[in-house]
Amino acid sequence: MRARGRVELMRRLRRLCAAGDAGSSTAEAALLTPLLVAVLLLVVLCGRLVTAKMDLQAAASAAARSASIARSDAAARAEADRTARETLAGRGVTCQQASVTVTTGGLRPGGAVTVTVACTVPLADLALLAVPGSRTVQATATSPVDVWRGVSLGFSNSDALASVDRHLGPALW
Repeated sequence: MRARGRVELMRRLRRLCAAGDAGSSTAEAALLTPLLVAVLLLVVLCGRLVTAKMDLQAAASAAARSASIARSDAAARAEADRTARETLAGRGVTCQQASVTVTTGGLRPGGAVTVTVACTVPLADLALLAVPGSRTVQATATSPVDVWRGVSLGFSNSDALASVDRHLGPALW
């Protein structure tokens, strides 16, 4: 009877050892699923910030280019602001506040125009992440002013032709 009990005990022990992993994959999945969801949400957060940075860089670059071909400081600032805001709107950037800073350097031929675009990106609307507040992202771009550009004299082309014709006479024509 004792031998029989031992044999039965050994069989039971072998069965337990052979089936020791039963249910462990379910426990692992239950433990790892929240961690994987948290990592996925972190990727979404980083994706929003990187996308906003790329869109701001594109807006700053377009604004710097449009400001560098303007004829006056005031026109350069207005054109840079308009271009940056249109680019951000066209790309669907969700900014709470956007600011455009323009440094023209007097628009001297051979100089450079630098535009900095800053945007406050909201983070609180990301589902399940519960990130409070927002983050300010900025991008800067510089565009050269053409070395061979003319200087604005403050009148339209038809006025310029009449003025040149009046002062220089027909010698140039």
